Amino acid sequence: MFYFVFAGRELHACSSQNRMRRLRPQFALQTLCLAFVSFALPCVLCAQSQAPVSAQAFGSAQQSTSPESESQPGAITISDAAAVSGPAPVVTLEQADSDAADQTPGSPADQEPLTLFPHSDTSRYWISGQANIVFQWHPAFPAAYSGPHSFRSTAESATSKVYTLYLGYELTPTTFVYLDAESAVGTGLSSAYGLAGFTNLDVVRNPSLGGVPYLARVMIEHMFPLSSKRVEAERDELHLATSLPARRIDLRVGKFGLPDFIDLNSWGSDSHLQFLNWTIDNNGGWDYAANTRGYTDGALIEYDDNWFSVRFAEVLMPKVANGIYLDADIARARANNLEFEARGKRFFGQPGLVRFLSYLNTADMGNYEASIKEYREGITAVPDITATRRQGRHKFGFGLNAEQSVTKNIGLFGRLGWSDGRNESFAYTEVDRTAEVGAFSTGGPWHRVYDRAGVAFVANGIVKAHQEYLALGGLGFLLGDGGLTYGPEEIFEAFYTAHLWRGFYASADVQHINNPGYNRVRGPILVPGARLHVDF
Repeated sequence: MFYFVFAGRELHACSSQNRMRRLRPQFALQTLCLAFVSFALPCVLCAQSQAPVSAQAFGSAQQSTSPESESQPGAITISDAAAVSGPAPVVTLEQADSDAADQTPGSPADQEPLTLFPHSDTSRYWISGQANIVFQWHPAFPAAYSGPHSFRSTAESATSKVYTLYLGYELTPTTFVYLDAESAVGTGLSSAYGLAGFTNLDVVRNPSLGGVPYLARVMIEHMFPLSSKRVEAERDELHLATSLPARRIDLRVGKFGLPDFIDLNSWGSDSHLQFLNWTIDNNGGWDYAANTRGYTDGALIEYDDNWFSVRFAEVLMPKVANGIYLDADIARARANNLEFEARGKRFFGQPGLVRFLSYLNTADMGNYEASIKEYREGITAVPDITATRRQGRHKFGFGLNAEQSVTKNIGLFGRLGWSDGRNESFAYTEVDRTAEVGAFSTGGPWHRVYDRAGVAFVANGIVKAHQEYLALGGLGFLLGDGGLTYGPEEIFEAFYTAHLWRGFYASADVQHINNPGYNRVRGPILVPGARLHVDF
């Protein structure tokens, strides 16, 4: 509803002339980013504070930034989570770095900005950007058979590139507007087919969209103070206020990604500086409403108090599974999301938090059992979920998300997810059950305070009707090997991100996948990767 001027440019015909037209705006956005860094830097430095930027939080919870992850995300630090959810619940990298700085006063680490130029805490506007480039490869692996939506068993490589420009403006001390432009270029391994927990959250699941720039977010935020007590908050591209009422109601309306604000995890939400896998960065059992690029339109209201927060969002669903267009008729299609967050210091004398999520999606969904019935009656040659779609069908589920600091540098995190699974996987991925556990550390113990490392394991599953549908040759929007010998999809991921200079980061990542697409006769798969990230 906020971006109709861009809708006609989303899907061009595949003629050469139209492909050339696609490239022009893509190059324009990249050129704008480069020009801004190269030529506007002196102006920005004059307009914005030159005080050294403090270290980013211990974990940054992105959604973004990518078509899916700006999930979550520009990276939202845990201090920024405090801006949304009251006092910071976990130890931050900022705190760890502050401790290190106390031990070595005047050290370079205490002075170095973490972006190409510093950003003001007092200016009414915000201008920043990110570039995220991910390269992944996998060798050939054993597979008894393959189908049209299989992860390819032959060796292959792929590179994705996401460029994002963030703009924000403070209309009043309690009202803010945001506009983010983005371009997603390249494809994922196997065109993002064949895995429920796909290996790269930056990948757009519809390669035909190309790299045409689009509006990722357009929203207005208004804050309703409920107390005179104030708390400090870290400023970033999605949170402009630096001082917040301890008790408040926050309302956002417009276009955004649900993982920008819901199911955040300090150490498992940012595909730009942390993990890359879809079901590690987000709860796989949460079929969150979004178009192919990961964004939706709607409203989110949040109540924040000293030790807890409550969030509710009502947003639009896509017209078809994994579709680019949203259904604006909320009487027939919508998504309701409710999250409760509690914070405290109950273990190890360190801060931690827990988030409980529930959701209910209503849309034009197919039904797995109905698809199987039509196949057995000879109505369809194979089970076809699209042939059984009906308006008003529901999908609901629950999620649990926890994080706990163990020391000032080390934290543990995990998620559980459950959905009813009777109706079609529609918006995010094909997961009905998920369990995740992981550990994260900053580089403080080895004197690299801005580095970070993590390991995580996630197991995904689907319900019996979904299993039978795939076993009989049915296709989902991500999965379809032409058959199925069912086993839970098990994924291990490890990464290391090194801070190079100012806003430049380089990462090494490796993922090991058992039973890809829930199929025990395919795999295992080893997927190493590399990532270059720039913040300006």
